[in-house]
Amino acid sequence: MKALDIMSRELVWVRGGDTVLEATESMRTNDISSVLVERRDPDDAWGILTLSDVVKRVVEPGLDPRKVRVHEIMSKPLVMIGPDLSVHFCAQLMKRTNMRRLPVFDGKEIIGIVTHKDIVRELLHA
Repeated sequence: MKALDIMSRELVWVRGGDTVLEATESMRTNDISSVLVERRDPDDAWGILTLSDVVKRVVEPGLDPRKVRVHEIMSKPLVMIGPDLSVHFCAQLMKRTNMRRLPVFDGKEIIGIVTHKDIVRELLHA
């Protein structure tokens, strides 16, 4: 099994200038725990915002999610994987990097995302 076989293809994107409140509303609407952050220009790196980022960097310090911008707290640059990476190596990479989401990059664009839940789901159905 490869990343391409288990990845989620429905990606949700936000802009770095969006508020954290707007981004978390997108997460809630789509029943997901992270959103990808668009690049400002082709030379910029993509980013990701997770609910964990929001809790650690906005909720715990008592900041207003209506005033904090996504680019202020997102993770960037991303650790990305190729579509042909085996699920086994995806799991190893997640463990080594302490990441729960790996965007799948085809050399031109992000085409999907593999999460720890995708890997567990695959293991349970194997």
